[in-house]
Amino acid sequence: MPSALKLDTHHKALTLNLDLSTFGSFAEIGAGQEVARWFLFVGGASGTVAKSISAYDKEVSDDLYGSGSRYVSKQRLEAMLDHEWTQLLTQLSKTRGPQTRFFCFVDTVSARNFAGTNDAHGWVGLRFQLEPGGPPSDVLLHVNMRDSSNALQQQAVGILGVNLIYAAFYEVQTKESFLKGVAQDVVADRIEIDYVDLHGPAFESWDQHALLVHLVRAGFAEAVFFSSKGFIVPPTEALYKKAVVLAPGYFGHTDQGHSQVHLRLLASGIQELQEELGEAKSVPAGFFCLTVAPFKPNEPAPEIPDLLRRIDALLAAGGDVLLFRRPELYHMTALVNRHTKAPVRFVAGLSLIIRASEDVYGNLEGRRLEALARLFAQNVRIYAYPMAAADLREWLKSVSITGWEWSETNGWVSASQLRSAPPLGHLFAYLLASKFLVPMRVPPEA
Repeated sequence: MPSALKLDTHHKALTLNLDLSTFGSFAEIGAGQEVARWFLFVGGASGTVAKSISAYDKEVSDDLYGSGSRYVSKQRLEAMLDHEWTQLLTQLSKTRGPQTRFFCFVDTVSARNFAGTNDAHGWVGLRFQLEPGGPPSDVLLHVNMRDSSNALQQQAVGILGVNLIYAAFYEVQTKESFLKGVAQDVVADRIEIDYVDLHGPAFESWDQHALLVHLVRAGFAEAVFFSSKGFIVPPTEALYKKAVVLAPGYFGHTDQGHSQVHLRLLASGIQELQEELGEAKSVPAGFFCLTVAPFKPNEPAPEIPDLLRRIDALLAAGGDVLLFRRPELYHMTALVNRHTKAPVRFVAGLSLIIRASEDVYGNLEGRRLEALARLFAQNVRIYAYPMAAADLREWLKSVSITGWEWSETNGWVSASQLRSAPPLGHLFAYLLASKFLVPMRVPPEA
């Protein structure tokens, strides 16, 4: 049995090697043989390692795992798992099956190339049995690597792989203990996990959406993606090379009426960007944006059930959702610009724009000006959705914000009719004049 103490990577690998009930194979592409190397290095590897393979050549990889999928993809990872698992059981189930918990570890990784021009990311998978002869369970992870060199990224993948195998056999009691074990010594600082997919008896009571929320709350991911169509993918696959409209908000009202208002807001932003780009361009992707951070200063962070309640309401209405770790719009810009160089637009009501303008951003050396520079750095604008004058007046009163004035048209206020006292007013006027802040028309249904 493993020690109750926190073990480092060396002792995790050694513990597995000395556990006569665990035995498996390793197939690693793109970042060396770093996971298998730990088990071969610490001693006693014959007790754990059935086979270690690295099919770097594309023709060899296609012959083993089939052609037709990208080499760093979920499809290739699943093909690797299926092939290696079938081979392992075919060769060893008769001789070892009654007393062995089999596993297959696989990864396909694009580590930093020599020029440093590629997106350093990868897919990591594990299939394992909780008991000899039992049905298998699967863990699939998408990871982004943050180290600055190929060698360091390989090292980080090795630590993550050992963590994953150890956690599957010894730390699977709760999602918190499992993810904490997987993340030890490497996740957050060196590796980001922005997708996890679990199947099988080891995880049958775990909620997939709650698991994704936990990734962000625990700091393992900057953002995760929820699809209204039911499938889950990493943020990169939802955002890759697309023109994007982001609708940030709290979305605390989850009834159908408010959900339809939220959808109209996002749809209006998508239509605005489509007109800006021209009809010949593909339709932009639109996302509601929530954050795990407190909505107001000095408030506690929202709990997972509350976040799921809001996310599920938006999904049920037909909207896709990005859940972010940090609340500032410039952090959302930074995340999206990792995956697309196409135009990015926020669509936001006047209340959110005022709240963002009032923040002095004391966490930044350049305060408000630095926040704006980060936000609008790469082809970013904000579409300002108009607000009913009565609602705006009531909202300002509720949050004790003063100094804003406006004129109105038929009871509605657009961004171009909104004014603030100097010096903030000068900055607000500059954003309007420079078209970083784009007033939208009063919606027809108003």
